[in-house]
Amino acid sequence: MTKRHIFIFLISAMVFLPAAFADYKIVWSTIDSGGGTSSGGRYQLSGTIGQPDAAYSASGQYEILGGFWPGGPLCTVDFHHFARFASYWLDTDTGLPADLYEDGTVDYYDLAEFVDLWLCYCPLDWQLK
Repeated sequence: MTKRHIFIFLISAMVFLPAAFADYKIVWSTIDSGGGTSSGGRYQLSGTIGQPDAAYSASGQYEILGGFWPGGPLCTVDFHHFARFASYWLDTDTGLPADLYEDGTVDYYDLAEFVDLWLCYCPLDWQLK
């Protein structure tokens, strides 16, 4: 190869190679698979792989929030639950949703249980939702 051929080759490479190595970007991607939930007694363990599509969907009593670990249950004990709790105040019966102490009466013992859950995720079997 002569110097002229090398020069032409280098000029060609300088013109055509940048197009071959253009700056490509992936601006959006998703992996939708894997993970699962195991439970036993009062305990529940959830695992995941990848990033589910981020979105919110609700219908009837069910709701789902996609995204990377949305924060556990979609329910946080708040004023809405306190209002429902207060509507049962001093009621006596079996199976009352606000009877958190499970003694048949919604009273200060139940309020203490409620306060312990304040602004935390709702328990798995939360009846005040």
